[in-house]
Amino acid sequence: MKKLYFFFVIAVSTWMISCKSASKLYQKGNYDEAVQVAVKKLQKDPNDAKLKSVVQDSYRYAVTDHQNRINNYSSMDNDMKWEWMYNEYSGLQNLYNVIFKAPSVYELVRPMDYSSDMNSNAAKASDVHYNLGMELMNHNDRQSYKNAYREFKTAMSFKPGDANIQRMINESYDEALTVVAIVPVNNYGFQFASYNYQLQNFDNDIIRILQNNTGNEFVKFYSTWETQRLNIVPDEIVEMHFSQINIGRINDNYSTREVSKDVVVKETVYKPDSVIKQYAKVKAIVTTTQRTMSSQGILSINVRDNKGRALWSDNVVGNSSWSTSFSSYTGDERALTDEDRTSVNQTLDTPPREQDIVKCIQEGIYSDLIYKVRSYYSRY
Repeated sequence: MKKLYFFFVIAVSTWMISCKSASKLYQKGNYDEAVQVAVKKLQKDPNDAKLKSVVQDSYRYAVTDHQNRINNYSSMDNDMKWEWMYNEYSGLQNLYNVIFKAPSVYELVRPMDYSSDMNSNAAKASDVHYNLGMELMNHNDRQSYKNAYREFKTAMSFKPGDANIQRMINESYDEALTVVAIVPVNNYGFQFASYNYQLQNFDNDIIRILQNNTGNEFVKFYSTWETQRLNIVPDEIVEMHFSQINIGRINDNYSTREVSKDVVVKETVYKPDSVIKQYAKVKAIVTTTQRTMSSQGILSINVRDNKGRALWSDNVVGNSSWSTSFSSYTGDERALTDEDRTSVNQTLDTPPREQDIVKCIQEGIYSDLIYKVRSYYSRY
């Protein structure tokens, strides 16, 4: 009985909260939301008299609310009124669709289908944005083409699939677009010819990243090979070359220190429990070598237009650092600490190969280069 009573209380509480939430929304003037909440609850309990009253009143006031705004917009001398009225009719049609999915509520409320009014205003709103786009196209500058593209996209949202609007979207986008060609690094006479293969991969990676995420919808990047194959005339050309790559030399820095330790040099055993140890101090000189190698590359970026005029330039720096340490000693080995022994006996590290150094420099340059190019073209 206690369990039944518990579930009964929960059910009643849920019902009261459901009814109260729809009523509260209605009392606050949130008529559209009140309709949606009431319809959802009535689908679970179609005989709830309180919710029936709420959904009827909420719908009636929602229609009045939307209609008042529609009447107000219709009297305005503003081309945007068609879009504003479309939004109001969309709200009314959304209520119709919600109620239509609940047959019992539909019979109770008898909502009006506003799809015809909604479509009529959508067509007029689309025409407004289309005409704005056409006016902007006459300005014949890149920013106007971008704005026209956005107007045509908005026009298409009101007339999905319209072939004429799609044609103007494509045309305005092509006019707004800045086509950028990336010239391969290894076309600039880089002195380390053996690294050309690595540099080609470097070029490909840069182009791939920029093509997949330009950071600007009105900028497209191509390789020079692609522009030639597709017969595209670029608006701008990005030239990159390593103005400097210094493969560092090995530098050794030495430090010496004297170590000493008292060690047993003689033991005299008189009897098992009586041993006399004689100590003496032993010494050694430990020489520690800190071996380092630092390399650096500087990539120059130069951007020009298709007439050869310089637009922007910058440098990107990449570094490669390598170090190791090892020790040697002279004197008595017994004076060494465990740490000294480890350093003396460790396997000697070999310096990185030149191709590995170049790869490290490239990786250091890579992300900074991408960031700088994207930042430059984000201004478009």
